[in-house]
Amino acid sequence: MRLSLTPLPGIPLIRVGDDLPAIILQSLDRLALDLREGDILVLGQKIVSKAEGRMVNLASVIPSGRALALAAETEKDPRMLELVLRESKAVLRTRPGTIIVEHRLGFICANAGIDHSNVAGDGTVLEEWVLLLPENPDRSAGCIRQRLEEASGVRLAVLIIDSHGRSWRMGTVGVAIGVSGMPAVVDLRGKPDLFGYNLRITQVGAADELAAAASLVMGQAAEGTPVVHVRGFPYPLREATLVELLRPEDQDLFR
Repeated sequence: MRLSLTPLPGIPLIRVGDDLPAIILQSLDRLALDLREGDILVLGQKIVSKAEGRMVNLASVIPSGRALALAAETEKDPRMLELVLRESKAVLRTRPGTIIVEHRLGFICANAGIDHSNVAGDGTVLEEWVLLLPENPDRSAGCIRQRLEEASGVRLAVLIIDSHGRSWRMGTVGVAIGVSGMPAVVDLRGKPDLFGYNLRITQVGAADELAAAASLVMGQAAEGTPVVHVRGFPYPLREATLVELLRPEDQDLFR
């Protein structure tokens, strides 16, 4: 097996309404890289959110009483916390500098995935812009995939990723938040191992594994490479959604 990950060059700073599939195809042309059956395009969440207009100016946000109370607990901007509450199902943990929530999309994360970094908006220096996650990342991935498949004539997959922390370890890693055309989880239960023992519990978070690899290629700061082309994914493509990756609450030992 050979797995290759190639960052696409020349992706511009994305603005509201930009045509991401067209931009990706132009970048592929610059590389003289033709899409083949089974290829995967991995996109950083920020460019999808920006194209979809998910930027919010904090100057326009009026914090609720709940947001003000959380601001006292966390020492964070109450306007930011108002957005966190709007994007969340539940607040799970707080401490000074940190708020952990169950996002409305179903996963656990800090700050509801709302980001200050690499965000720019029109206006004065007094206007502070933040970026929300896509409204429906699975749908976003599906729409981008459809356009790319129509242009290329081959079956593809699209993965939208973000950077999340982890319960047991330090450091952020790339994780999948939107999936179209590839397995999110690969179930190996019943498959034999090297010595013929049938696996009983092994389920591979394949979308998250690929997200982590692509995130390493993209970088986390000023690299400017938010799209990665993947060839050689070791599992058959199929339809899936993010739900496959979400642990049911009754199995979550951290709540």
